[in-house]
Amino acid sequence: TEDLDKYVIKKIGKLDKYISRGTRTSAHAQVYLKESKIKNKKQCTCEVVLHLPREEFVTKETTMNIFAAVDIVEAKLKNHLRKYKDTHSIRPRIFNFQRHTKNKNS
Repeated sequence: TEDLDKYVIKKIGKLDKYISRGTRTSAHAQVYLKESKIKNKKQCTCEVVLHLPREEFVTKETTMNIFAAVDIVEAKLKNHLRKYKDTHSIRPRIFNFQRHTKNKNS
């Protein structure tokens, strides 16, 4: 399971590049991994709770492979974080100024 721990840290740790710099210090994630057998079928569940200043994201996926579940959760969280960053980041506004020039002939 040490390989799994390294894999989860690598995948979920990469998500900080989708979080604004000011938010990174207060953001943290909780990862829950679970394996179970239902009717002789192996089911692996990965649940990540990502705590951000104004929001909390809970993403959960169940597949037959725990590594695949981690990958899918990572992809889902990337999409959530892109939307979060777009709505919560401060961007300079671009105004459309028209230049008024005086006509020399008038």
